[in-house]
Amino acid sequence: MNNIKVNVSLDAKGLACPMPIVKTKKVMNGLEAGQVLEVLATDKGSKADLKAWAGSTGHQYLGTLEDGEILKHYLRKSSDVDSVERKHPNVVSNEDLDQKLKETNDLVIVDVRESAEYAFDHIPNAISIPLGELESRLNELNKEDEIFVVCRTGNRSDFASRKLAENGFTNVMNVVPGMSRWTGETKSINN
Repeated sequence: MNNIKVNVSLDAKGLACPMPIVKTKKVMNGLEAGQVLEVLATDKGSKADLKAWAGSTGHQYLGTLEDGEILKHYLRKSSDVDSVERKHPNVVSNEDLDQKLKETNDLVIVDVRESAEYAFDHIPNAISIPLGELESRLNELNKEDEIFVVCRTGNRSDFASRKLAENGFTNVMNVVPGMSRWTGETKSINN
């Protein structure tokens, strides 16, 4: 799964600290919330630097792929609003979903985060359907199945759960707080 969708790619190859962060900050300021930035760098310290910078600014560090000498860092711009009032009535906690997964592998989990987020960290066997593609991919899901919808914090999954319910899906559960606090088993492009 090396076809990670990004909104913007930044070439920071050949630059030493602090320039990859300076350039990343400038580009990140121009992105919309939720967009994914790919930073191409050759500075080996850029991985720790960008991860720390993202954490200190509230942006999401997704991960790094190595392509020879080039480090490909992926970051997602945070939204200005951390919490949105949830409107979908059926909610399940991370812990309850993790328990269900231990009891059966036959669950339908739809991960509505962007493909880059999914690539670096997802629940095994979860189906990746980014929120922006959900309406055009409804036919991939069975309206009779119990569907658990997950995102990073429960906001996008809330919207997706409501969208599924509006389209005749009768047993949809929004997973909260989502992958930002998921402690169960995960898979990644790196393992």
